[in-house]
Amino acid sequence: MSESLRNDGRVWAPKSKETAAKLRRGELKPADIAEEDRDYYLERKYPSFGNLAPRDISSRSAKEACDEGRGVASTGLGVYLDFRDSIKRLGESTIRARYGNLFQMYEKISGANPYQTPMMIYPAVHYTMGGLWVDYNLMSNLPGLHVLGEANFSDHGANRLGASALMQGLADGYFVIPATLPVYLSTVSPGSITTSHPEFAAAKANAEGRLKTLFNIQGKRTVDSFHRQLGLLVWDKCGMARNEKGLQEALREIPAIRAEFWENVRVPGNGENLNMELEKAGRVADFLEFGELMCQDALNREESCGGHFREEHQYTDADPEVASGYISAGEAKRHDDKFSHVSAWEYNGEGKPATLHSESLEFTDVKPSVRSYK
Repeated sequence: MSESLRNDGRVWAPKSKETAAKLRRGELKPADIAEEDRDYYLERKYPSFGNLAPRDISSRSAKEACDEGRGVASTGLGVYLDFRDSIKRLGESTIRARYGNLFQMYEKISGANPYQTPMMIYPAVHYTMGGLWVDYNLMSNLPGLHVLGEANFSDHGANRLGASALMQGLADGYFVIPATLPVYLSTVSPGSITTSHPEFAAAKANAEGRLKTLFNIQGKRTVDSFHRQLGLLVWDKCGMARNEKGLQEALREIPAIRAEFWENVRVPGNGENLNMELEKAGRVADFLEFGELMCQDALNREESCGGHFREEHQYTDADPEVASGYISAGEAKRHDDKFSHVSAWEYNGEGKPATLHSESLEFTDVKPSVRSYK
């Protein structure tokens, strides 16, 4: 929502930690903050693009302000998206015509009128890079299992926080799979695809065994508590920005969370009927494996490129590109000579490190380049 609203809204945070603390405690209101005490940080850092800076750097900048202690909201996790100046310039009726439904949605959720006071925004989890390996026919490494949409990684790129969901779903569903699946089926002999196949029987037994184990634990912690613990850890250590120290910490903590999950999770009910808690428990068990893999992949990729931002790999004042004025300090430093490849990770079993298989990427018409938003 906030991405579209940045078209006319101005993003800012208080310049001082003390002012931010007073705003969090309710001792001050946004309107009380003088213009000279506001940091319109996107306009300051990216004067050519300002509030329309791409989402990855806008999100990182918001998190940086909050990590510095200048965040608003009671949690300190928020910055302001302010339409005061746009309303003065264009009139409330114009803003209402452009964004009325989003303003109404915000007011319904927060109870605050965004025509009168700034919205509070904070970057949230969006698309997540990754997915199952597929060939050009969208078939996985399991014969007959075709994977469509964001579940595969075929069209994922590093130009944003993840895949283009709508485009990938349409392309796969309307064009690729109708042309490829019939070809595969025409090569399969009748009766070869059956639930009595040994691999199917083994997978079914494994799934049933896991469900039985989850019911038998009868621990003291809810599924949601584990989900939240894992989510906060991965968000903080492997989110829009990460570093080696944080990733190493996450890779030590996730196995501990997994061990407690399989010892202390509580799944009420039984497996005889539809059980939403059981469904969530299965997903969280998978998320534990996937979160660990994301951290492993992020640790392996020692560069900054799009959504893959390693804090150790950004331009500094000592770099000639910054001294020449081409780029600003803090921008992503790519290493295309080392990382022009797809990272396809092979699953080796629960709790075991995955194996990396690199698939080279070749660019012919358009070459990768360092971007500048000065």
